[in-house]
Amino acid sequence: MYDLLWWWMFLLLPLPWLVCLVFKPAQQQAGRALKVPFLEDFQQGKQAFSRSWHSWLALLLGALAWLMLLTAAARPVWIGDTVSLPMQGRDLMMAVDLSGSMQEQDFILNRQVVDRLVATKAVAGEFISKRSGDRIGLVLFGDQAYLQAPLTFDRHTVLQLLKESAIGLAGERTAIGDAIGLALKRLQNSPEKNRVLILMTDGANTAGSVSPLEAADMAAAAGLKIYTVGIGSESDAARSLFGFQLMNPNADLDERSLRAIADKTGGQYFRARDTEEFHKIYAELDRLEPVEQAAQQWRPQQELFRWPLLAAFVLVLLTAVLRIDPE
Repeated sequence: MYDLLWWWMFLLLPLPWLVCLVFKPAQQQAGRALKVPFLEDFQQGKQAFSRSWHSWLALLLGALAWLMLLTAAARPVWIGDTVSLPMQGRDLMMAVDLSGSMQEQDFILNRQVVDRLVATKAVAGEFISKRSGDRIGLVLFGDQAYLQAPLTFDRHTVLQLLKESAIGLAGERTAIGDAIGLALKRLQNSPEKNRVLILMTDGANTAGSVSPLEAADMAAAAGLKIYTVGIGSESDAARSLFGFQLMNPNADLDERSLRAIADKTGGQYFRARDTEEFHKIYAELDRLEPVEQAAQQWRPQQELFRWPLLAAFVLVLLTAVLRIDPE
């Protein structure tokens, strides 16, 4: 549909008439009182009639030009159909541990024994796919932390990058402090109340230049809320190349540090012993950090003022041409 955003500009329509009424044109000097008629006078009368016709046409074109100028000033627009905008939710970074211990096969997914990273990908992928309106980022860490995906509304790309991650890609050790520091750096320009980090690991900090608690202090000062997830079964039976063997698969998990990180930043610590608990954790995260439900809508507007402005310019040129003395 068409609309005039500044329709009140048409109140200026009688302005030229008012100007002429207030500022009357100067009187022309009187001509000679006595004039001898000759044949040329009839030709002059014809020219006077021609000038009169040109004057009326010029006046009409000038009025149309003024109308077009007011139309352009009134901001005519074409308003399109309603478009739904992405909901403005949280800026959420996910930090996933790719250290060597993540290859421990102590999770069951679809009745198959899988390693910790496969289980993390499956459940975290479902969580990401539901976060419509959030900007999601992905940090992978091992010996060092790497930004795999910056904050983006493109959840499908983040999911694909998470699926392509592999154990040992970032090294065999675990740099939890560096992962927090990198996530904090990428979130520093986000609104403070919307900064959230979900940190998933199955070990303790064994690498990096920043300790986890120091990084947590910096995160707390910057308003970054961190939810930590400790990954790994508590069962002593773990699958290996030689079948199931008795071992302690969580000997390296530093739950005390993970709890301290969450407490310092106003987050929460979760323990993922199996895929069912994983699902419960992400359901709880959805409850604690809900997606914004108030969808915003927008109707695109296309400004059309240039066309009446162009028409006014053409009419002014024609008026100027008609004002030229036909003699």
